[in-house]
Amino acid sequence: METNFTVSRRKFLGATGILAVGLVMAPQMVLSQKENLLLSAYQESPVLTIMRAAATAEIIPTKLRGNITVLEGSGGNISVLSGSDGLLMVDAGIGVSKPNVSAAIKNISSKPLKFLINTHWHFDHADGNLWLKQQGATIIAQENTRKHLAVETRVDDWDYTFPAAPTEALPSKTFKDNNSITFNGEKIQMKHYDPAHTDSDISVYFPKADVLVVADTWWNGYYPFIDYNTGGSITGMIKAAKENVARVTDKTIIVPGHGPVGNKKELTEFRDMLVNVHKKVAALKKQGKTLEEVVAAKPTAEYDSKFGGFVIKGDVFTYLVYKGIS
Repeated sequence: METNFTVSRRKFLGATGILAVGLVMAPQMVLSQKENLLLSAYQESPVLTIMRAAATAEIIPTKLRGNITVLEGSGGNISVLSGSDGLLMVDAGIGVSKPNVSAAIKNISSKPLKFLINTHWHFDHADGNLWLKQQGATIIAQENTRKHLAVETRVDDWDYTFPAAPTEALPSKTFKDNNSITFNGEKIQMKHYDPAHTDSDISVYFPKADVLVVADTWWNGYYPFIDYNTGGSITGMIKAAKENVARVTDKTIIVPGHGPVGNKKELTEFRDMLVNVHKKVAALKKQGKTLEEVVAAKPTAEYDSKFGGFVIKGDVFTYLVYKGIS
């Protein structure tokens, strides 16, 4: 049984260099124009920067348990289950990564690809749908994933409007709350979260291997993005984190949307961070503090050294939490 699944932080950052530019640049509303230093540092939407970089991004495999391998490097983490029935993937990465992702898959198995599960609609997890469907995959997703992919969708905090995906790239099988499929000896369980990172997030659990894919409801070691344009919610993120912690044991291998494969201890630290930052920001906002005043108070200070070293810095995460508090 393979248990050596820990990926070093340096190795991970090298593998996901395409995201180092930031999935979130400073949102238009984060700070005053004078203080909005992050926004002024970029000349275009980060989506365009990431898509260009994804074309040559290195794809790094990490073998877990039960013939499950995680591929890191093309946007969000990709999980692959191999076996006599063929291949099943969880998430598709970014379409322009096709040559490197395809090569990585062939190194796992020469068996045909049968299924692709989308954990939510975002481009760094579902942009590869088209070529994977052309490879023969049946795409399964929560119904809101198909809904968002099927139409033009704006994400303000990425300063980007996504065009509707081609019909061929849309999930052909959808579900509302729960779904399951038996494949390669695993009864794979899919469960829809209440609105959290988006309104389309699902978990994917492999019970025989005890591997849980929680996608972007967990960014291991990093502040997460919350997509308010498509139903995201800071309170929903907290609820999802609590549900995730309650579902796992100390032996469960947990695959986040971004960051290295992790465990219950790391997931619990993430949950506690969300709860405490939300509490601090809510208290300041209740006092009538403006966004600029709350950012200046640095409610994330005790967590910045651990969670602020990647895509989203403390001030941007403060903005995202503030935005979700009525």
